[in-house]
Amino acid sequence: MERDRVFARKQHQIKPFAFNRKVAKVFDDMLVRSVPLYRESIYRQARLASRFYLTGTRMYDLGCSHGNLGQLICEQFQHQAFTMVGVDTSWPMLEKYRQRLPQFGPGGAIHLVCGSMEDVKIANASVVVVNLTLQFLDVSQRDGLICRIFSGLLPGGVLLLMEKTVHPDAFGNALEQDVYRQFKRENGYSDLEISQKRDALEKVLVPDTLKTHFRRLEQAGFSFVDVWLKWFNFSSIIAVKAPCDKASAAKK
Repeated sequence: MERDRVFARKQHQIKPFAFNRKVAKVFDDMLVRSVPLYRESIYRQARLASRFYLTGTRMYDLGCSHGNLGQLICEQFQHQAFTMVGVDTSWPMLEKYRQRLPQFGPGGAIHLVCGSMEDVKIANASVVVVNLTLQFLDVSQRDGLICRIFSGLLPGGVLLLMEKTVHPDAFGNALEQDVYRQFKRENGYSDLEISQKRDALEKVLVPDTLKTHFRRLEQAGFSFVDVWLKWFNFSSIIAVKAPCDKASAAKK
């Protein structure tokens, strides 16, 4: 795993963060050192996917990057066929994903799409995963995307969402940011790297509060919404669409 040094040197002009070839090359190291409990979160997502997946349906990984979740899905479904659609806007990430696919072993069919997740039609889905991706989408498009995911999910289907979040209280937000900066220092990032990456992500990554996520998911129609893992300003959320029997009962 190559060490992330994307922001290690002083940059006179900070460009907006992009998932380019340079980032794709060191992305695994960047994830582990920048996202608390990343490995645990995607491992549990893969386990939950095996619980909710229905034979003959589709899984979607929106913002699939270079395939870490896809690899874990393949490990969980070693003896079961499945179909998954991985979507990402970054060619370098998808190229790395394609190179890794032969290592994942037999079992499922993973189809990779280079495009925006808001343009992909979600249909016949029992599992949809959105990891650290909604936060990069324009705020005005987020409600619509979640509604389209809900419409494309079958009754009993699940949406698994991991996001960087922001605390609505000024004190809480400052505390979370301080703890997060300390986490990155403990993982070997310098103050220069932390500062330059923060500047690169400004206006590119716009986090929501947990309250906003819950409102959006509940208004879309999800019957069960919960945070199953939280580390200060990072949250993993599960949202389940009501099974047919519950949906029918609610209408009576």
